[in-house]
Amino acid sequence: MSTVTTNIPLLLLLQLLPLSVALLLFVMRKRIPKLATYAAPIAFLTMGGEALLTIVTYANFDSSTPALQLAENFDLTHPLDYHAAIDGMSLLFIILTTVLGMLVVLYGWQTLEADEHPRFMAAVLFTIATLISLFTTQNLLWFVLMSAIQLLPIGTLLISWSTSPEKEEAVARFIQFMSIGLLLLTIGTLMLGWNYAELHNGAWSFDINDLINTPVESTLHSILFFLLFYGFAIRIPLFPLHGWLPKIAEHGTVAIAPVFLLGLKTGIYGIIRFVLPILPDAVVQWAPYVVSFALVGIFYAALLAMVQVNLRRLIAFAVVSHTSIVIIGLFSLNSLAFQGTVMLSLNFGLAISGLLLMNGLIYYKTGTLLMSRLSGLFDNLPLIGVAFFISGLSIMGMPGTPGFDAAHLVMEAAMERYGALTTIAASLGNVVAAGFLLWAFQRTFLSNTNSEESTPVARATVRENSIAILIIAAIVLAEIFSESWLTLLDHSFDHLNVLYGGGHD
Repeated sequence: MSTVTTNIPLLLLLQLLPLSVALLLFVMRKRIPKLATYAAPIAFLTMGGEALLTIVTYANFDSSTPALQLAENFDLTHPLDYHAAIDGMSLLFIILTTVLGMLVVLYGWQTLEADEHPRFMAAVLFTIATLISLFTTQNLLWFVLMSAIQLLPIGTLLISWSTSPEKEEAVARFIQFMSIGLLLLTIGTLMLGWNYAELHNGAWSFDINDLINTPVESTLHSILFFLLFYGFAIRIPLFPLHGWLPKIAEHGTVAIAPVFLLGLKTGIYGIIRFVLPILPDAVVQWAPYVVSFALVGIFYAALLAMVQVNLRRLIAFAVVSHTSIVIIGLFSLNSLAFQGTVMLSLNFGLAISGLLLMNGLIYYKTGTLLMSRLSGLFDNLPLIGVAFFISGLSIMGMPGTPGFDAAHLVMEAAMERYGALTTIAASLGNVVAAGFLLWAFQRTFLSNTNSEESTPVARATVRENSIAILIIAAIVLAEIFSESWLTLLDHSFDHLNVLYGGGHD
């Protein structure tokens, strides 16, 4: 893949802005007592600056070329040199990260005490900086390193702001799964670097262009595929590697919001960016088996979601079910599949975050997320209810939501690759998923159950309503500009179409 360089290090600035403010808030939180009062506004202004940098990056991006753009190269410690560049896919993930980051900052500003703001905002901004680094790096070892560093702020959030009665068990399970995933990624990455060194006089490299252009022995293809794929699949999480998510989901929104931010996006992105172009033969060989597991995961998670009594656990199983649909689309391996997968990932990232934040506001207002104690919330929380409903519709891929076009592309790609049976099964799974989301909305917001256990609730504040309005606006705007997003992806997968023969007019 060719690259286009720039004189302005926009990608570096996108990483350094949240990182520098995060370090400032963390280091100075005890030295400047009044910092607690201003930490949230500072973090929000930082995300505003991040949004401006994202707009400038978008304005300097040329969607008509297949080359990686805005390339930046700095010699650090070889082979861990800094090499950043973006294509349309990277840019879309950066845009989503910026939007969701602003929402999480605003949510924490509303729901946390002022003395908690410096540490929380520092952790969120640190997470955002590492996410941007993941979406811009062209070095696989750098990707693995940032993934490991990312666990520091995530661990801080899980330990410090948990509302789960089983905090230690949930954190332990999260660390276990993430550590296994990182171990698999590290081993696979080092094996690729060793393979490159064997063919280049002992010189190691983890640059994506070098790895793509270095042949891999057939005996190593499947081994490397399983190491890298399962390393990323744990982060998504894909069935049956999802065991950490339901436990973590009970921690509370401020604790787990960045977990949801990093999961689906980085896992799918890593597979597309590194696994598909480096190991095409193994991908083709094992794609039917991956799709089979994904089909099982759709129904397994959807059925478990329908029996949940806690809204947070319900959302966790919704993530597992719908990410399985994304995987089916991705491993359909043609241009429709690649475009649909990225769009569906972005849609799920936005919609699931919307559901998560609305659940958080419900808990903040009522002190519970047990559906037996929730009913008739629409009377006092109408905008939160609308945001919950629209987010649910978007996940289901209903017409008028950004998920509709994406789901259409994915199903068309699956039909072309695997036939009608697989496509119908995936569609039925989505119908089941629609059932539990609609039921949860009806039970929580519309039901007028006069149970003695029901919790009274006060009307939403202006700031709470503003979070709901921003979620609604983000989903509506994503649908209005869906053609623009697809345009950004026009040439992002040209190299994959060549490998897999998936080009379309």
